[in-house]
Amino acid sequence: MPDLSFFLIAGLAVLIGAAVQSGVGMGLGLVAAPVVSLLEPALMPGSVIIVTTVLPLLTLIRDWSHVHWYGLAWGLPGRLPGTVAGACVVAVLTPETLGATVGVIVLFAVGLSLLSLRVPITPTSLLAAGALSGASGTATSIGGPPLALLYQHEPAPKVRGTLAGFFLFGLLMSLAVLAMSGQLSGVEVRTGLVLLPLVLLGFLAGNPLRRLVDAGRMRVALLALVTVSGLVLIVRSLL
Repeated sequence: MPDLSFFLIAGLAVLIGAAVQSGVGMGLGLVAAPVVSLLEPALMPGSVIIVTTVLPLLTLIRDWSHVHWYGLAWGLPGRLPGTVAGACVVAVLTPETLGATVGVIVLFAVGLSLLSLRVPITPTSLLAAGALSGASGTATSIGGPPLALLYQHEPAPKVRGTLAGFFLFGLLMSLAVLAMSGQLSGVEVRTGLVLLPLVLLGFLAGNPLRRLVDAGRMRVALLALVTVSGLVLIVRSLL
C-alpha cells in the first residue's frame, strides 16, 4: 500500500475533483488521475476508476428526473466495445503514447466546438461518443470529454444526470474488463476504497459550484474542463 503522504495528496485531489464533478458533471478523474499517475503510476488506472464509480451514483440519485434516457440507451452499447479496446490498448501501447494521442484528439474537438460546429445528438453520434469514452476511460481513467462535448449545449441538470448514468454503468464495465484481463491489482482496489470517503465530502462541497453552472455557465465550464483534460493528458505523457 502507498504511504501516508500519498493518501494526503491524492485525497486532496479526489476531494477537489469530486466537488468539481458534483457541480459540472465531470472532473474527478481529470483532477485525480494526473496526481496518482505522478505519485504512484502502478496504481493507474484501476484505483482512480474505483474512486470515480461512487460519485456518478450519488449524482444519478440527485438528478434522476433530468437523465436523458434516450442518450443512455444509445451511448452505453457503444461503451462496451470501446471498453474492450481500451483494455487492449493498456496491454499494448505505452501510457505516454496513449495519453498524448487522446489529448490531441480532445483539443482538436474543443477547437471544432469553438468554431460553432455543433454535433447533433443522434444514435450514430451517441454510439461514437460512447465508444470513444469507453476506450479513453478504461485506458486513462479520463473518459468524460466525448460525452461532455456532445451534450455541451444542453441544460446543466440534464448534462449532470446523463453523464452520471453513463459514467456509472460505463465505469463498472471498465472495472470488469480490466479485472478479467488481469489489468486490475489488489493494491489498486484497496487504494481506491481508502479514498472513497473523500468522494462523499467532495460531492457535498460541490453545491455552490452547482448553483453557479445552473445559472447558464454549463457550456463554458464543460469546454474549460475538457480543454484542461486534453492538456493534462499531453503534459502527463511528456513527463
